[in-house]
Amino acid sequence: MDIFYSLLFKLLPLYLIIFFGYLSGKYLRINKDVVAIVVIYVISPIVFFNAAATTPISLGSLMLPVATLLICCAICLLFSFIGGLFWKDATRNILAFIAPEANTGYFGLPVALLVLPKPLVEVYIIAILGILVYESTLGFFIAARGKHTHKESVTKLFKLPVIYAVMLGFFANIVGMQFGSAYVTMINYVKIVYVILGMMMIGLGLSGIKTFAFDGLFVGLSFLAKFVVWPVFVLLVIFLDNAFLHIFDATMHRVLLLISLMPVAANTVAYATMLKIHPEKVAVAVVLSTVFALVYVPLMVSFFLR
Repeated sequence: MDIFYSLLFKLLPLYLIIFFGYLSGKYLRINKDVVAIVVIYVISPIVFFNAAATTPISLGSLMLPVATLLICCAICLLFSFIGGLFWKDATRNILAFIAPEANTGYFGLPVALLVLPKPLVEVYIIAILGILVYESTLGFFIAARGKHTHKESVTKLFKLPVIYAVMLGFFANIVGMQFGSAYVTMINYVKIVYVILGMMMIGLGLSGIKTFAFDGLFVGLSFLAKFVVWPVFVLLVIFLDNAFLHIFDATMHRVLLLISLMPVAANTVAYATMLKIHPEKVAVAVVLSTVFALVYVPLMVSFFLR
């Protein structure tokens, strides 16, 4: 239990940053869109470039984002079916969209920095690329309920700067580009900024929600997807890999397990708001899952990732 309490107390400052973000949005009227632009178009590409440029290239490291993408798609389709048993409106669509959406960046990266060896943190960043691709492809289609064309979705995907940052990073990796101590120092600072602004964005996003609509069934199913089905799917992948595929090593299995523990992604509130599909319900799911993760993540890490 020492690991549990250690990680629990290390996570508490992250929740304080969320609270500061909420206060900043509520009373200082800080524009979350400006912060999001900085994070998405400046900070995130640097973080992903560094991961691609410094992670040893192997079949496993290249297949990790493929694995997370396939898991996301499978969970999305599963909860589209499950949601259809309870709702006939767009609630089904937004549930299917958020079911695999995990806060692997703003929340997950600081957790990864706390519990993973430094080389594995870069592997973790590469792995979560699959979730970003899901968000801009199948997830976007499901959430938009067919209101957007395939061309619009593909255009959205190729507007993601992290895609090009990863490509450039892999190129730098392949040609053997060397980085000096000044670069390493800069990257460490950028990661800190990424974590702080990312956690603040959660609070900023929540400050913009006028009303909170609690739907017990919706929250329950989103919890089922994030905290039960995601880990089960990852354990299934690990079993198949150990028994037949032999693509990933044990350290990569740890990365996948950590990804499976993350709460509902904060940016799902922005998508739900943009598409006008129950943003209040999504906001409640994000808040409650993030609060639950404060205890759930340290507990699971202490049992499975020691």
